[in-house]
Amino acid sequence: MALCLGQVFSKDKTFRPRKRFEPGTQRFELHKKAQASLKSGLDLRKVVQLPEGENISDWVAVHVVDFFNRINLIYGTVSEYCSERTCPIMSGGLRYEYRWQDGGDYKKPTKLPALKYMNLLMDWIESLINNEDIFPTRVGVPFPKNFQQVCKKILSRLFRVFVHVYIHHFDSICSMGAEAHINTCYKHYYYFISEFNLIDHSELEPLKEMTEKICN
Repeated sequence: MALCLGQVFSKDKTFRPRKRFEPGTQRFELHKKAQASLKSGLDLRKVVQLPEGENISDWVAVHVVDFFNRINLIYGTVSEYCSERTCPIMSGGLRYEYRWQDGGDYKKPTKLPALKYMNLLMDWIESLINNEDIFPTRVGVPFPKNFQQVCKKILSRLFRVFVHVYIHHFDSICSMGAEAHINTCYKHYYYFISEFNLIDHSELEPLKEMTEKICN
């Protein structure tokens, strides 16, 4: 029997509180429309397409928040297996290593344990999503000119979570019976970024074989 994402991945272990949309707003309605399409069994390639008459920035904003919530939930569930001992470096196998730099406490690219990197990453994304100047929630307030660039950076960093989970914690995902669910989440993410050219495909190289296997 198929289980929903929330049944497979423990909401008690979510890495960060879920971000929600204010009822009655356009973004809330778009979120409901996107979720209804996901549950309808439609081809995910069609689900990610911009609905007729909708604003692309609103559509991207809804999906960035949704991917943050979903990936946060996935990593939160496997985080107990991701310690400084098991994952002393934020990486994707032997070929790919991700260093943290934020212009604040980490002015230079710095090697960090995966768990520490994830904490900093989720803090950073959360601060952007909560910033009214970047993700405005009030009706009539425009998105900033650099909104697409900010979203591209968020989505490229969230991809690194997929890389780490797939390469280092996939056995744990499989032991939970959650392989199909993370694959569906990744396919949704991949089709969305491809539909709107939100990530340079060279950045997707670490999961090239996995992508070809489940997305083509």
